[in-house]
Amino acid sequence: MFERKRIFQGVLMKSQQQYTLVATCAAGLEELVHEEIASFDGREIVQARGVLTWQGDLASGYRACLWSRFASRVLLQLAEFPAANDTELYDHCGTINWQEHMENSSTFAIDCALSNSAITHSQYAALRVKDALVDQFRERSGERPSVQVVRPDLQIRLHIHNDVASLALDLSGESLHRRGYRVEGAIAPLKESLAAGIVALAGWNRDVTIDNMFLDPMCGSGTLLIEAALLYGDSAPGLWRSYFGFMGWKGHDEGLWSRLVDEAVAREEAGMDRAWPMILGYDADPVVVAAARKNIEKAGLAEKIRVRQGQLANLKRPAAKGFLVCNPPYGERLNEVDEAVQLYRALGRVARQEFVGWQVGIFISNPDFSDRIGLSWQASHRLFNGPLACRLFCAEVAEQDPEPEFRWQVATETFQGEGSEFANRLSKNLKKMLKWAEREGITCLRVYDRDLPEYNVTIDLYGKWIHVQEYAPPATIDPELAATRFSLALAMIREVLGVRRDRIFIKTRKKQKGKEQYQKQGSRNKMYEVREGNCFFLVNFTDYLDTGLFLDHRITRDRIGQLAAGKRFLNLFGYTGTATIHAARGGAESTTTVDLSATYLSWARMNLALNGYGGPAHLTIQEDCLRWLEDPRGQYDLIFVDPPTFSNTKKENRVFDVQRDHTQLLELAMRHLAPGGLLIFSTNFRKFVLDESLGQHFAIRDISRETIPLDFERHSRIHQCWEFRSQES
Repeated sequence: MFERKRIFQGVLMKSQQQYTLVATCAAGLEELVHEEIASFDGREIVQARGVLTWQGDLASGYRACLWSRFASRVLLQLAEFPAANDTELYDHCGTINWQEHMENSSTFAIDCALSNSAITHSQYAALRVKDALVDQFRERSGERPSVQVVRPDLQIRLHIHNDVASLALDLSGESLHRRGYRVEGAIAPLKESLAAGIVALAGWNRDVTIDNMFLDPMCGSGTLLIEAALLYGDSAPGLWRSYFGFMGWKGHDEGLWSRLVDEAVAREEAGMDRAWPMILGYDADPVVVAAARKNIEKAGLAEKIRVRQGQLANLKRPAAKGFLVCNPPYGERLNEVDEAVQLYRALGRVARQEFVGWQVGIFISNPDFSDRIGLSWQASHRLFNGPLACRLFCAEVAEQDPEPEFRWQVATETFQGEGSEFANRLSKNLKKMLKWAEREGITCLRVYDRDLPEYNVTIDLYGKWIHVQEYAPPATIDPELAATRFSLALAMIREVLGVRRDRIFIKTRKKQKGKEQYQKQGSRNKMYEVREGNCFFLVNFTDYLDTGLFLDHRITRDRIGQLAAGKRFLNLFGYTGTATIHAARGGAESTTTVDLSATYLSWARMNLALNGYGGPAHLTIQEDCLRWLEDPRGQYDLIFVDPPTFSNTKKENRVFDVQRDHTQLLELAMRHLAPGGLLIFSTNFRKFVLDESLGQHFAIRDISRETIPLDFERHSRIHQCWEFRSQES
């Protein structure tokens, strides 16, 4: 009886012994870790950047290992001493009674970090600690423990700062972010501890009412969803781990640890039995969705979390209120950054339209992106994803008054004097076209197309911007007279529409030869967002001959959108992907956009992102279209072929000529048309003649007149267009 009492007192004394404990965490999570330590009965908590120190018993350290959602490691400090050189470091380490912490047969590893230290080599400093430890064991027992890098019995941490060394046992053993539920990760997944911090700082906690849902519209491998569920369900993150650093430590209290684990299991079971809110995630990539489901299943949360494949463009409000929290892609390379910017615009538009009254938390690597979302942020938290400085922006989405739709104001007076003929014609055109455009919901249109021979310009309106194209005058016209008339036309445009100069963009069109075609014209590289129906496009008024949106194809694009539901869509010579966007908006099952130009494909991807589309369902392929079609891969239900009149393939020094090559092009394209499918072929070459022999193989219908919009009727041969079907259809 006396012996049992003495053993119990020894266990009690060991469990009540007070230690100096240390928790490390990612910068920005300190306050959250501070709250946790206080709940673990920590005392005298001292907080610094990325590290917190406190006084506590062994249970406090164990609880930190088992329950901390936000810490990276938990350390038990052994000693702190001056270490201005390696001899001093060795001597002090030799005074520690290592037999209290490990056996002769134990394995160990030493990690070292130095800052402002006279000892400049971390591996050498770790070696001196190892020497002191091993030498002590040899002197006392003639034997020595062994070094083991992976999962040793004892993980020792040495930190020297300003020539003061701190030596500690790593109770966690491995970083606490490794919960153990992750089977597969998507590209650059968040650490679990950072994800938990994002969730908590966004306002989600175990006390939220069940009528609040948690939604991640770009969930990747599901880390935010899982951490939200663990937090709500009162699940200890360390329950999945089979290894902690204290398990091979002689001071480990197995009984105490077992009791704490039993307590955690009971709390988790109670949490699982309570009523749960909806936790839902979406991702555009089915492979990523499958990985997220595996992680969720391993975490034991398959009944609590739902993950579906879905595009941001299709996201609708799934509940009256809730938390939308996500970590959108940020783009590591320059062109990816451009696409990410447009994705953030789409995210903001969806949030403002669908999630009024919801709490929103967006984790952003580039703070400049926050302006693209267009929300009034109420809180901003500076966090780090590894070395990358990031921000978590939080807001409640407020109901916003609809922005007044922009309307052009046309001067009502009749103009007199020089240039009046042009001004009056433009005014007349505007009154007709703007009334028609408002009725049809058209915001980008042509309002003047070389109506008067003396004023050889076209004028297009793109939202609130004016795009003026001057055509080179015939050789019979004095260049100075042509320049005077053009200056007068610009003055009249400003007068009729009442606009400043900075809303007018000017280009001079001339016949393009050889490599000049589609070359960059300037270097301002600024994109403007415009709308066409329910699609959004980026246009560029300064850098290229064309803006990125062919206005004469408006009806054709709309036609594609109406036909695309459930279809596999192929866009050959896809340019900036405008037809692809209409197909996606129309419900296409998938889209494939092929073009030889990397610039235009990047533009197409930006347009896709701007509209909330991405992932493997919307492919862009950089390749010569004729060469790509020669490989009999893939079948498509709807194909759009809109080749340039001429184009150069620099790599192969090959020229495409639409008149010469269209027969081969269309025959190859029709091989990729699925049974019952439709191909639409269009060309802007005014002298183009369709090869009659094509009619012997395919059912062809000329739809040119049907696809010429009202604003292009004066020059009805702006394009020609045909529908192609197999004759069996």
